[in-house]
Amino acid sequence: MLALNTPLDFDKFAATPVATDPFRHIVVEKFVKPEALAAIVAALPVMRGRGSFPVESLKLGQPAKTLLAGLEGEVFRNLTAQKFALDLAGAPLMTTLRGNADEKDGHIHTDSTAKRVTILLYLNPGTGDAFTDQKGCLRLLRGPNNLEDYAREIPPVDGTLLVFPNGENTWHGHKTFVGQRYVIQMNYMTTSAKARAELRRHHVSAWLKRLTRAA
Repeated sequence: MLALNTPLDFDKFAATPVATDPFRHIVVEKFVKPEALAAIVAALPVMRGRGSFPVESLKLGQPAKTLLAGLEGEVFRNLTAQKFALDLAGAPLMTTLRGNADEKDGHIHTDSTAKRVTILLYLNPGTGDAFTDQKGCLRLLRGPNNLEDYAREIPPVDGTLLVFPNGENTWHGHKTFVGQRYVIQMNYMTTSAKARAELRRHHVSAWLKRLTRAA
């Protein structure tokens, strides 16, 4: 066992092999331990606006804070580095929470080159039929032009984790979904000027959102 007193199943992550189609990635279903998920979801803030919010700008309950501490900690960093043969020591972190999706989301894209590794953790309960029609389910794509040409589709439910190193061919997207769609987005950043600019923008955004809430 890699860590105690955490809602994250690091042992399952450690045991999951790296997939290579259509690019290197790891998907871990129920990475959030099932018995912990309901309390974590209840500890998330109500989010009515579209967009990604820096976690430091949000009011989180303790179960959500505990989850973030594990995700941002050294156990997860070291496992990710080992899985993908990367040196992530000292890599800056950027962590945001998105709570809603609309018609503007899901377009095919690759992530910024300033983001060395992308981590997505989905915190929607897998009950009801919200994602059964495939809307909002992330697809790992073989190219930039066809949302139907995908190697894997990932329902954004039940604490599912997706991790992949960024590259020029890491195309992904999803069918349009409008509604609640909680996802923690975390990146290990490069130390480039572009990454520093993104991190500055991230912290300014957090400050502005705290200021707006206080007004």
